[in-house]
Amino acid sequence: MYEQQPPPPDRTAGSAIAVTLKYHPLAFLLGLFKPQTQLNGHVAATAWGRQVLPVPPGRYHLHVHVPYLLPPQLGPADLTVDVYPGQVVELEYRAPMVAFTKGALGAPPQKYPGMPVMIVLMVIMLIFLVCICGGVIAGAVSDSSSSSLPAFDAVRQVAGVLLR
Repeated sequence: MYEQQPPPPDRTAGSAIAVTLKYHPLAFLLGLFKPQTQLNGHVAATAWGRQVLPVPPGRYHLHVHVPYLLPPQLGPADLTVDVYPGQVVELEYRAPMVAFTKGALGAPPQKYPGMPVMIVLMVIMLIFLVCICGGVIAGAVSDSSSSSLPAFDAVRQVAGVLLR
C-alpha cells in the first residue's frame, strides 16, 4: 500500500512585519495625506494605522514617508529589519511635528520628532497673542484725546470696569 508523505513544513507561515503609522493630533492636516510604506523599494501600504505585511523570512529594507506639498517627502524614515520564521516584527512610525525633520521608525513606542521645536513655536505665538491683546486693551483704556473707533468704546468701558 502506498503511504503519503506529509508536506514539508511551511517556513513562511506567520512571518510578517507589522508597522503602525501615526501622526500627532496637533498635526491633524496630515490626515489628508496617505503615508507610503515601501518594502525593498516596492510600495507595500498606503494608510494610517496598523499595517501587516506578510513576508518570508529574511532581511528587508523598510522606508516610510508622507507625500506632502513642501517638502515632497515629509518625515522620511528607513530601517533594516530581520524577520525569522514564524516571527511578526512589530514596528511603529511617527510622523514629525515639523515639516523638515525625519520621522521616527523602530520598535514601539516612538516619540514624535520635532516636539520641542513645536512647543517653542507655540509659546512664542502665545506670547505674541498676549502682547497684541494687551496692546489693544491698553489702547482702549487709555484716556488719549485722539479719535478712536466706536467699537473700542465698549472695550474701553469693560476694561475700565475690570481694572478698577
